[in-house]
Amino acid sequence: MDIGGIDANIQALQAMGTDQAVRANNIANVSTEGFDPSTVHLETGPEGQGVRVAAILQDTGSAPMVYRNNELVEGSGTDLARDMVGMMVNQNAYAANAAMVRSWDETLGLLVNLKA
Repeated sequence: MDIGGIDANIQALQAMGTDQAVRANNIANVSTEGFDPSTVHLETGPEGQGVRVAAILQDTGSAPMVYRNNELVEGSGTDLARDMVGMMVNQNAYAANAAMVRSWDETLGLLVNLKA
């Protein structure tokens, strides 16, 4: 049995958790003037298995100009639709990887019981 597979699932859970936290921060600051949102960039894990965080980069692109208190100010650069959809994707990926970890746990438990 290849125990390395579970490491890839655990890595993916950590990466999805980091991406979820970054997106939640972006959404929390959707009304913050001049807020520059961040984006998590993922890469393939070691030996071509799993996924891990490559970098967390701040998007310093231009945010839309909005009127607040009769004054034109730079709004938040958060793309609410992109971050909400990304959170839904993360939720599904997290659930799939958590199910695999549970399956590994159950399988290893059965093997231990057979040997006992």
